[in-house]
Amino acid sequence: MANILKLVADNVAGDFFVDTTCINCDTCRQIAPATFGETRDYAYVYQQPRDRAERRLAIQALLACPTGSIGSRRKEAVSAVRDDFPLQVENDVFYCGFASPKSFGGSSYFVQHPDGNWLIDSPKYLPSLVRAFESMGGIRYIFLTHRDDVAEAQRYASRFSSQRIIHRAELAAQPEAEIVLDGEKEVEIVPKFLVIPTPGHTRGHMVLLYNNRYLFSGDHLWWERRTKRLGASRRVCWYSWPKQIESMQALLDYAFEWVLPGHGQRIQLAPHVMREQITMLVSHMQNS
Repeated sequence: MANILKLVADNVAGDFFVDTTCINCDTCRQIAPATFGETRDYAYVYQQPRDRAERRLAIQALLACPTGSIGSRRKEAVSAVRDDFPLQVENDVFYCGFASPKSFGGSSYFVQHPDGNWLIDSPKYLPSLVRAFESMGGIRYIFLTHRDDVAEAQRYASRFSSQRIIHRAELAAQPEAEIVLDGEKEVEIVPKFLVIPTPGHTRGHMVLLYNNRYLFSGDHLWWERRTKRLGASRRVCWYSWPKQIESMQALLDYAFEWVLPGHGQRIQLAPHVMREQITMLVSHMQNS
């Protein structure tokens, strides 16, 4: 639970606050961007909720924080928002929330599909999420972008008899995975679900393109709030920056509108704008 004696100095006065156990994972800003902002090291409350809707989002963020670093000076109706998750992004795509500290607060997603639902990376294993996934038809596939964000994938796979998909170079993170991919060629697991290897951040990193619209990008690609452009980071590239540049350039062969990352902000752009953004990012990466 958040400790009022460990407040982040930047919090504005009011009910909600963030303490210094925060790992700046972005969960709160994904859920309640009108309330939570970012410093170099921590999230913080830059504006207290202004109405009932913003308060509900702030309570969702409090509940979903992987390190319990968000608190309130008054008792909040946490149980009333627990069943809001997963949160709809668009159409049949959902944001799971409840990021796991095992994946440093990495985002995970759920796709509801008549031929079998998909979980992309893993949230915490919680009874409320299990019930939600059950009510939505279970989980047929669990796509794991890379070793960093597997979190509770094994428990979900066991509960739902799911097939986990991972690259062989990442297999140590899920040694009993049911579907193991090799090499750097794209693989269509089932129609509309295309796996694209993107080595760089890690050796076996992969992204998932769904319905030529949604790119689940793991730690390969995200939207930068401050610069208002697509971003990638050499500082958190654990395998090969030149390979990550090649992988980024290869995405120019695909059309999509959404980038849904493990870390960083998700974004929707027109396909031609997305292509322009990736072209600019590749150039920036080559010169960094």
